[in-house]
Amino acid sequence: MHGPAAYQRALATWERLLGDDHPATLASRGNLAGVYRAAGDLGRAVPLAERALEDCERLLGNDHPNTLASRNNLAGAYRAAGDLGRAVPLYQRALEDCERVLGNDHPDTLAARSNLAGAYVAASDPGRAMPLAERALEDCERLLGSDHPHTLAARNDLADAYRALGDLARTVPLYERGLHDREQLLGEDNPQTLRARNKLAGAYQAAGDLGQAMPLFERIRADCERLLGNDHPDTLTARNNLASAYQAAGDLGQAMPLFERIRADCERLLGNDHPDTLTARGYLASAYQSAGDLGQAMPLFERNLHDRERLLGNDHRDTLTARNNLAGAYHEAGDWGRAIPMHEHALKDCERLLGNDHSHTLAARNNLARAYQAAGDLGRAIPMYERALKDCERLLGNDHLNTLIARSKLAGAYHAVGDTGRAMPLYERALDDCERLLGNDHPNTLTSRNNLACMHEAAGDRARAMQLYERTLEDCERLLPPGHPTIALVRANLEQARIT
Repeated sequence: MHGPAAYQRALATWERLLGDDHPATLASRGNLAGVYRAAGDLGRAVPLAERALEDCERLLGNDHPNTLASRNNLAGAYRAAGDLGRAVPLYQRALEDCERVLGNDHPDTLAARSNLAGAYVAASDPGRAMPLAERALEDCERLLGSDHPHTLAARNDLADAYRALGDLARTVPLYERGLHDREQLLGEDNPQTLRARNKLAGAYQAAGDLGQAMPLFERIRADCERLLGNDHPDTLTARNNLASAYQAAGDLGQAMPLFERIRADCERLLGNDHPDTLTARGYLASAYQSAGDLGQAMPLFERNLHDRERLLGNDHRDTLTARNNLAGAYHEAGDWGRAIPMHEHALKDCERLLGNDHSHTLAARNNLARAYQAAGDLGRAIPMYERALKDCERLLGNDHLNTLIARSKLAGAYHAVGDTGRAMPLYERALDDCERLLGNDHPNTLTSRNNLACMHEAAGDRARAMQLYERTLEDCERLLPPGHPTIALVRANLEQARIT
């Protein structure tokens, strides 16, 4: 694809030769909006996409195919800008119009259905995404065949919806099939194959299977560097994903140089204010935080929030995330005077902008509860944890990963106030659920088993605690890389139990 300058010249030429309202000019304007969007220049992409739609509606009518396409494109620009409040209704209208004007089985209708499903996933509404994604795949298989590119995309969209729902048992096989199909149909080096490999690696990581995830991430990074070059956006993404996998595995010695390189590359190639540069800066800050280097992390978190507020506004979703991340850094530094008000601010913003039931709101509520607990204010922490668990059970179901985490957090708060009668059953259920849903070797299962051991120790059942600690340490040493912080934690707990 040519850069924006070529499309700018083309639009200027059509406007001069044919006028603002000629169909070729309208198409050129839409193309330029798409190029700006792909380049991350949403400040220019969105107004241009809005004008393109207005012109099509005025000159061609609401139901013209070009108008339908412009409506979908504007929805995509809003989604890229994080404005799901405007994107979702526009995607909904686009689907309704395509079904009415083109019919249920038209390719553009199938695409509109998939786009709306993806927007629901982005809006943390997998309950509405799932039926659309399932229908989109069924329609594509029926009308286009199992190997059509649109079918491959629909299968990927359904896997994305399952992953958003926390159903990794159905996510992983779909991603595995998606990768196999692309390798067979498109070749191992096709860009779509690389992206499919990345999706599968991410699902393995989410499932706690770093043994399968890490080699894939390493291969993707090498493939992108070989095929696309060191400076291609997909190469930067691949490098970032590998760094994140190293961080998840506790290998900060390999993660940190990669995160530092990615930040430098983004600043050099994209500029200081590009969304990907801001994201890279946030990842580096998080890595410093994981390494316990808050002196390096804090200025990066503070700069990231300042830049998000300046570039996106106080209410943008990415700004809310940056505010929450900075509050978390203050939390870790024990600076409750700044952490708690910022967590409270973040929760109020999420409730106001996203609603009480949005996943970001649930996370913000949990983060505030953690801050209250860490500051010793369990009187405010426990009711928030109780509400968080009820909300997760109601919105996500009993078996969603976030529900399991909420249950463990509440158990920990009960444990902290010495309420063994309420803590023990929750810890036992948390471990049972992790073993059933995630498997015995998942990192969350190891953490849950360690928590239950701590509870038995506190309740005076030293023999049961020792048994659980010993099994957990053996599993951690078998599954996690040397030096992983969970190994050190469990070993310390076991040694403490032995001498008490």
